[in-house]
Amino acid sequence: MIADIEELSSAEAIERVVEFMSTLPTENGWNSFQPLRLYEGFWTFPHFLESIILAQHRFKPKPGDIFLCSAPKSGTTWLKALSFAIVTRNLYDTSNSPLLTKGPHHCVPNMVGFEYKPDVRQPGIPLIPTHAPYHCLPKSVLGSDDVKVVYICRDPKDAFVSMFHFAANRRPKENEHIAIEEAFELFCLGRSVFGPAWDHILGYWKASQERPEKVMFLKYEELMNDSELYVKKLAEFIGYPFSFEEEQGGVVKKLIDLCSFENLSNLDVNKTGKRHEDDDEATNKTFFIKGKVGDWQNHLTPEMANRLDNIVEQKLSGTGLSFELNNGSS
Repeated sequence: MIADIEELSSAEAIERVVEFMSTLPTENGWNSFQPLRLYEGFWTFPHFLESIILAQHRFKPKPGDIFLCSAPKSGTTWLKALSFAIVTRNLYDTSNSPLLTKGPHHCVPNMVGFEYKPDVRQPGIPLIPTHAPYHCLPKSVLGSDDVKVVYICRDPKDAFVSMFHFAANRRPKENEHIAIEEAFELFCLGRSVFGPAWDHILGYWKASQERPEKVMFLKYEELMNDSELYVKKLAEFIGYPFSFEEEQGGVVKKLIDLCSFENLSNLDVNKTGKRHEDDDEATNKTFFIKGKVGDWQNHLTPEMANRLDNIVEQKLSGTGLSFELNNGSS
């Protein structure tokens, strides 16, 4: 088992986790070149899973750490950019922010690679992003009162469509991409990266209800609809509130404008830059697809939308959480 890997050396821990992962159920999912593994009720890629398991048992939090959590294609890039701009606004103004020359995923790198670099924080930046479900966050974080968790979710219809196009853009050129109908079927069965999507959402929702002082739950659609209100709430929650003078001086709006899809997607670094120098598929522009609310209407049939809405409605029933369904504005 892997329960004792915190006592091992890094090399031994990695070896133990890799051995353990080889015993897990495997599913081709949306492609055959990178199969999914099932771990504690969710599906994900091995390179994500290795870091998640190691962090579960070996991550050491610091007071003031802020975990930025999301399922893929649910507002991850935007949450990273906004959070980075908020916590660094006394170091940079909007005219010289690192967000102008580096992509949000370079300013705030994910926990992938934790096995090689146990301190995944950027120097002086307490932001730690992850796609891990709530119950798979580091045990030290789940038991800490000194760490904040911010989660952003999105209408699963838009999240699915965005994920489908992201996967199509990221696939090796020699591989044929899965048809949207087949990907949709797997998504509805919960067999997508970090799926089932509704379980991912519900884990954080329930945590936010039980510990609202520790876990903040955001909806992409609400953040889009009233950015200023929710950016101020976000800043307050993570411990970097805007002063009266900042609000009066338009600082909140400047940060929102800096981090807007329109601004970031049109920067040279996000048009031509790469996530990793040796990975032709991981270009920064693949993280900026459309960002529009309701874009699912351009890709899903009414029957597909109804099916997914019904699944989500059933899964969320009785939880107090809901999405505005099938109206094209959620």
